[in-house]
Amino acid sequence: MAELAYRDALNQALKEEMARDPRVFLMGEEVARYNGAYKVSQGLLDTFGSARVVDAPISELGFAGLGVGAAMVGLRPVIEMMTWNFAILAMDQIVNNAAKLRHMSGGQLRCPIVFRGPGGAGGRLSSQHSQALEANYAHFPGLKVIAPGTPADAKGLLKSAIRDENPVVFIEAELLYGVRGEVPEGEYTIPIGKADLKREGSDVTLITWSRMVTACVLPAADLLAQQGIHCDVIDLRTLKPFDQEAVAASVRKTNRVVVVEEGWPFASVGSELSDFIQRECFDDLDAPVKRVHGLEVNMAYAANLERAIQPSVERIVEAVNAVLYR
Repeated sequence: MAELAYRDALNQALKEEMARDPRVFLMGEEVARYNGAYKVSQGLLDTFGSARVVDAPISELGFAGLGVGAAMVGLRPVIEMMTWNFAILAMDQIVNNAAKLRHMSGGQLRCPIVFRGPGGAGGRLSSQHSQALEANYAHFPGLKVIAPGTPADAKGLLKSAIRDENPVVFIEAELLYGVRGEVPEGEYTIPIGKADLKREGSDVTLITWSRMVTACVLPAADLLAQQGIHCDVIDLRTLKPFDQEAVAASVRKTNRVVVVEEGWPFASVGSELSDFIQRECFDDLDAPVKRVHGLEVNMAYAANLERAIQPSVERIVEAVNAVLYR
């Protein structure tokens, strides 16, 4: 084990997979000579050369389409979006081409491609650069959606995403890049679709993913434990497909659920989770599922308003007390 920053865990995964498989290449804005906008691709150009670490022009739809074509003919592209906010410009290539190629070709074509980059609040970057957009991509059949919340999970899941035979949307919380944690060295993968129980308890289930795991859910669980309330904390890690078995098992144990997400409430991942739990686990529930999410407003620039818009320890504690009827 080694202690690495989130960005360095991703770098390690990329370096190992590029060394393992010559079909893997990285393309995106500033990924080569500048070493990546967030330094995730630090040193890769020197190691693998300009044929496999490719600086692209500011044209998300263009280089996403190039990646889709490369995947169709046998390569394994990793397409870095400088931010998922910019990837909106490449939605057509991601959802109308990458996600649908296998279906529309009757299985004759594959598209093993990873679209990756930072998402969520960026720290005073305002409305157009601070969006948690994972629900957009989870909506479409044919895409797998991953949002790891720790350095170890980032490494293990990125390696699995690169090896997967399907298009994968890999969302890295922008404010996690400098967060450090223990990361296994060498060969280390995490199965796609497998949640992680970050903390065990018997009173209430907290379900979350990405930055919310460490930013507010685990701190809230610590505070609640001091009050005698013990939480199961499930980090989904993969949003599509999500680990239905892990969710159902926790609900059977605790009988109460709070879902915490950075994104907006309407038509969100939390909406889908709540529907699944109240449809498939209804007899195990002692209270309706509560949700803590980003407020239904565009992200503010001011730091105090940015904090107020996002989920917080206080709002999670309030939701837990509500499902416990306290």
